[in-house]
Amino acid sequence: MEITSTSEFETRTVGRRLASLLRPNDVVLLSGGLGVGKTALVAGLAEGLGIEEAVTSPSFVLIHTYRGGFIPLVHADIYRLGTLNELADLELLDEADGAILAIEWGDAIVAALPEDYLLIRFVVHGEGTRTISFTGHGVLWENRRIQDVLQ
Repeated sequence: MEITSTSEFETRTVGRRLASLLRPNDVVLLSGGLGVGKTALVAGLAEGLGIEEAVTSPSFVLIHTYRGGFIPLVHADIYRLGTLNELADLELLDEADGAILAIEWGDAIVAALPEDYLLIRFVVHGEGTRTISFTGHGVLWENRRIQDVLQ
C-alpha cells in the first residue's frame, strides 16, 4: 500500500487513520531520512489514539511514552544508537508491553524485533511531496486491511 502526502497535515491525517488499525503490542517501524515526516505521522497516531499530549521527536532522549489515550504509545528514535547491544539495553519491548511501539529509523533493527511489525517507508520527492508506503510483516498483519483505513 502506498500513498502520497503533500503536507505535514496530510501526514498527520494518515497517522490518525492508521491508529484505528493498531492493537496493543503492535510494532511500527518508520524509515526515511531526516525531516521526511516520521514524527508527524507518530503525532497523528497519538491523536488517533486519543492522546492529547503533544508528540515531539525523541531524538535526544531516545524514548517518549504517551499515556491517556485508548492505548499507550511508546515512541522511540534509535538514530543515535551505535549497536544492537545499546538497543537491548533500552528494553524497548518491555517498555512497550501493552502499548503500541513506534520506532523511528526502525528498519536498522529489524533483526532484533519480533517477526510481526508494520514497516512505513517515507521517500521525499521535490517540493515537499512524499510517498509513504506500508508493508505488514508476520501473521498479525496478514488480515489487516491497511488500504481500508487509508483511502
